[in-house]
This record gives sequence, C-alpha cells and structure tokens, in this order.
Amino acid sequence: MRRLAHFDISRRVNAPLPRLATQVGFGLVCGLAMIALRTFLDIWFPVAGPFALVYPTVLLATLYGHWQAGLVAWAVSFGWAWYVVLPFPHSFEFAEARDIPRVTLNAASALIVLVFAETFRSAVESGRLQSDAEIERRAILLAEMEHRTKNNFALVASLLEIQKRRESSETVRFAFDDAIGRVRTFAEAYSHLADEQGEGAHVEMKPYLQRLVERVGSAAFPPNVTVTHEISDVSMARETAVAIGLFTNEALTNCAKYAFPDSRAGAVHVALDARGDEWSLSIRDDGTGTNADPVDKPDSGIGSSLLGAFARQAGAAHVVHPSDRGFTVELTSAK
Repeated sequence: MRRLAHFDISRRVNAPLPRLATQVGFGLVCGLAMIALRTFLDIWFPVAGPFALVYPTVLLATLYGHWQAGLVAWAVSFGWAWYVVLPFPHSFEFAEARDIPRVTLNAASALIVLVFAETFRSAVESGRLQSDAEIERRAILLAEMEHRTKNNFALVASLLEIQKRRESSETVRFAFDDAIGRVRTFAEAYSHLADEQGEGAHVEMKPYLQRLVERVGSAAFPPNVTVTHEISDVSMARETAVAIGLFTNEALTNCAKYAFPDSRAGAVHVALDARGDEWSLSIRDDGTGTNADPVDKPDSGIGSSLLGAFARQAGAAHVVHPSDRGFTVELTSAK
C-alpha cells in the first residue's frame, strides 16, 4: 500500500514535454478504460447513472498522473458519457431542460474531486520529498561520523604508540600493545563496514560478518585452528550491525588470546541466527575452557567490559558459557 500511495506515472520522466505527454497519455488511458468498463456494464445495468464512473476515473488519473492526467480523463470520460449515455444518444442535445443543471453539477463535482485529489497528491509528494531529504541528510551525517570515528581511532592508536616507546617496563609495554590492538581493531571494523556496505541505513549481515570473521580468523588464529561461520541472510539497522561486528571482533580476539595456548589445535564457530525481529549470535570454541591455566583465562577486565558495552549498543544481552570443553559467548536480542 505504501508503494501504491507514492506511485507516480511521470516521476522518472524529467524533460517537460515528455513528462506532459506521459501525463496526458495516462489520462487518456484512464478515460478509455472507463469507457470500456462502462460499455461492458451497460449489458447488465443500462440505466445506471451516466456519470457514476467519471468520479473514480478522475480520482485515479489525478492521484497517479497529476492534475493534467485528471483533466484529460475528466474531459474524455465526461464527454463520452454526455455524448453516448445521456438521451439523446450520440448527441450533446438535452432531452429535457432540467438535464442542463444536472449535467453542469456533475461536471463541477468531478472537477472538485480533481482539485482535492491533486491537493492530496501534492501533500503526499511533499512529505515523501522531505522524508527522502531527511534520510539523505542522516546518511551523510552518519557517514561523516563514522569517518571521523575511524580517524579518531587511528589518532588514539598513534598516541598510544608514541607513549609506549617511552616506557621501559615490559608489562606496561604489553598493556599498551593490547590497547593499541583493540583501538586498531575498532578502526578496521568501521573501515570495513564503509567499504563493504556503503552509507545505507541498513546493513546486509551475511557478507559483512563473513568478511569480518574471515579477516580476524586469518590474522589472529594459527593455521591449526579452524574458524567457520554460519550467518543468516538478514538486514539490520546500521547501529546494531556495527555493535554486532565489534562484539564479534572482540570475542574472536579474546578467543585467539586464551583458547588455544601452546599451539593447541582446535575450532571456532560463529553463528548468527535471525527469525523476524529476534536474532542471536554465538561464538563457540573447543579450546581449553575452564581447564586453562589462570594466566591463560580470559580476564574480567576490559575485554568483558567491552563485550557488555557492545551488547548494550546492540540492544541485546550477552552471556558467557564456560566449560571444560571450551567457551561459548552468546549475544541475544532483547525480546
């Protein structure tokens, strides 16, 4: 119904003369369609009101072809009804003098329908244009914000790199490396989203997450760890998609750090399942899990805080399921 409400037969015709010709042609088609329908109905209803079908014809022609089409449809359909249907048939003469005001009133009423239909059509078109302009403005602002965010992440990473060089403690330098790695990961996630999906308000999750998982899998995991994925073909709001991407990135990074110590082999599986408005994301590994040495277990510090922050940004809840056969991190949309 929404598409029907915004349909315009001449919207894609920009040149004035072809546009006018399209509108006139559409009005003519509407008028001829009314004549054909009335001729068919006359088989069963020969005494029906002569101008009954003029009003819907003018209404439809005006709504979808502007007032020019409505005026042509009015002239064709009303003129035909007057000439053919009214007594005397095939004549513009009136059988009775009282037919003159009746025909005049019908003609004026059909023109009033035309005026109100054009007013309504113009209001709908104006609203559509304003809506499109607002969507375009928001898309530009969003793209600018993401561009600035990516640049800010790169700047922060550079500043941290400079500060790291001034430190002599290996512990502090390791902490700086960890922070720099996370910041660069965020920057890459935003950059990847812009390159892959452009500036739309929605993101196709299957290609987006597939490339993200493949990129992190090849960069962070050794060859003896297999990273697989199973992503539903679903579109999500850009803000939610960014949050899910960052959550996946952080969860895979933590998995690469802690799940497979000492060149241990294993597998990681990423799955996004979506049904209607509900969705769930899981990152499952068969690593050391709760059997890991304390130094090799995921901490409850910045990594856990980031996962919680990304979950809130996605409007979802996250749960970690540890076991002696690995870890499973789940992110589930709020019901």
